Amino acid sequence: MIKTKKRIKASASIYVVQSKEQASEAIKYLGDILRELVRLETEMNNKIADITVSYSSNIEVLKKKSTEIQKGIQIWCEANRDELTNNGKVKSANLTTGEVQWRNRPPSCVIRGIETVIESLKSLGLNRFIRTKEEINKDAILNEPNVVAHVPGITIKKDIEDFAIVPFEQEVV
Repeated sequence: MIKTKKRIKASASIYVVQSKEQASEAIKYLGDILRELVRLETEMNNKIADITVSYSSNIEVLKKKSTEIQKGIQIWCEANRDELTNNGKVKSANLTTGEVQWRNRPPSCVIRGIETVIESLKSLGLNRFIRTKEEINKDAILNEPNVVAHVPGITIKKDIEDFAIVPFEQEVV
């Protein structure tokens, strides 16, 4: 039995205009739909803003209480750290209702005044701390596509056309 390849068919278009007048009416209708969409999104965002405002005072009170409790727990734990960590042999302590932990962050590097630091490293001969990044210059390739046409991995895409519908809008000032 010979297997035939399945053809992938484009889905049938539901609505196709048949004249210039229908296209004009369809664009007006599309504009109406897009404006209604913006109106609904604005209404939704206004409701979200109202809900956020109504909860914000309670949330701020709880955040403040939470911060105060955390600071109080940390102060007590730091004062009793030797007892909790078995004189530094462990980095956490189980307190029945939860655990406290002490963790060292990995080292990090902060650079201020990048240009000045780079100049200083170069003048001191410390070029190994300066990264040089190689990139393909796509602008140069687009300026001279014939020169790189035979290079595998480079494809120049051209003559791609997009279709856009822009209903006219009147802005209120």
